[in-house]
Amino acid sequence: MKKYQLTVTTREGTGRSASRRLRKAEKIPAILYGKHTKPKSLAVNGPEFVKLLKEIRGSAALIELKRDAGATALSFLQEIQRDPITDKYLHLDLQEVKENEKMIINVTLHIVGEAYGVKTEGGILETASHRLRIRCLPKDLPAFIEVNVTELKVGETIHVSELKPIAGVEFLDDKNQAVVICVEPPAEEVVATPAADAAAPADGTAAPAADGTAPAAGAAPAAGAKPGDPKAAAAAPGKGDAKAAAPAAGAKPAAPAKK
Repeated sequence: MKKYQLTVTTREGTGRSASRRLRKAEKIPAILYGKHTKPKSLAVNGPEFVKLLKEIRGSAALIELKRDAGATALSFLQEIQRDPITDKYLHLDLQEVKENEKMIINVTLHIVGEAYGVKTEGGILETASHRLRIRCLPKDLPAFIEVNVTELKVGETIHVSELKPIAGVEFLDDKNQAVVICVEPPAEEVVATPAADAAAPADGTAAPAADGTAPAAGAAPAAGAKPGDPKAAAAAPGKGDAKAAAPAAGAKPAAPAKK
């Protein structure tokens, strides 16, 4: 396991004011704690730390801290706090470890290969767990946990229990915990398109005219015409037709209604 080096100094003051002064001087407030030592307040050189992160690139890494008077301590990054707006580093948590003692650490997963379900069956690969907790000696710490998905088909899942064993490493997460899943692609939505010619109503009423106007209300079909026949609608008088509304010649007017 490769070790990285980082220079740190003892931090004299604590609190917000002291931390702000450190950040103005391009230093990052940090704390080092361990199983056998009391927490120590430290200051880390900002540019040096940024360079270190670029070298690590998200892998699990052991960092040898070079402190005052030539003292050293072996550690790993437990937590990094950043400003959500400026993205500047605000604080670091470093955990001290011993060469001959097992440690517990979260390690990032690396997907290897192209899943059969994605390549052949059009499936989608989903990562259910991005990091796993392991226990090991510092010398056995893997940079990443590789997950080979080449044989994974649609509808199949790789669980923690199915991961390839790593010498000296113990997986602490639930054995049935899902790590990678190959799911079916989302179904395509089918939009129904109405027919170009709408069928005539089944109740025998006249269909709308070609210009979109409906037949006059109460219109009767012409003699001998079948229901729904356009000729019948044309022959029938309209509701507002004055001639149709007038009584026939010689017909007596209707008696007025009795009050």
